[in-house]
Amino acid sequence: MQITAQNWPYPRWVAHRGAGKLAPENTLASFRLGAQHGYRMFECDVKLSADGVPFLLHDDTLERTSSGKGLGGDHAWGALAQLDAGSWHSRSYAGETIATLDNVAAFCLRNSYFLNIEIKPTPGVERLTGEAVAHHASRLWRGHAIPPLLSSFSLESLQGAHTAQPALPRGLLLDELWDGWLEAAQQLGCVAVICNHLLWNADTVGQVKAAGMRTLSYTVNDADAAQRLIGLETDGIITDRVDQFSPAG
Repeated sequence: MQITAQNWPYPRWVAHRGAGKLAPENTLASFRLGAQHGYRMFECDVKLSADGVPFLLHDDTLERTSSGKGLGGDHAWGALAQLDAGSWHSRSYAGETIATLDNVAAFCLRNSYFLNIEIKPTPGVERLTGEAVAHHASRLWRGHAIPPLLSSFSLESLQGAHTAQPALPRGLLLDELWDGWLEAAQQLGCVAVICNHLLWNADTVGQVKAAGMRTLSYTVNDADAAQRLIGLETDGIITDRVDQFSPAG
């Protein structure tokens, strides 16, 4: 399926890093918990190991969310696979492992779930990460109707993904409206702009929709903020609070 603003199959509600803060982020345990709360679309962060394996990790470094140390991208996958990625969250998740993109793709595809892959490159390999993640996503979703949405704050990563697999849908992530943001999204062939939710108002929503793209927001954990975004007719809400917001709402 070719994803466009007019041909948009993704649900409004997206579970951040699996199940937000209720389980260790970016692990299969978190995805399973988000699914138990009724979510059908998930967001995750993907970078490359030193030997080129796409794996899930938000931070550049390993310390916050695993038993490892240093830059995640400096380690080969064999070493990363041995780390405990659950104990930092709670004892009940002790021994949970870091997930690969292959793991998450299998979970999503076998359950007909949707995925937003944030390309989160280790500094210095932005374009390479975009290219590699796009190639892996194309391979993993080959033959399936609805591909993942690729997104990034890094223009280099999005350009790499665009060059590598132009048919995959892309979204530009923004934490501020820097000069030329809309033009950059258009030049990269993005189908969506994904903003810090505070950046959306009638004007910015109107600009993006007039440019033929969809409007998504992160990370929305407050009911009033969610209602404001729904009132603005935005298209996607990424949340940690899978226990508070019904994805059917």
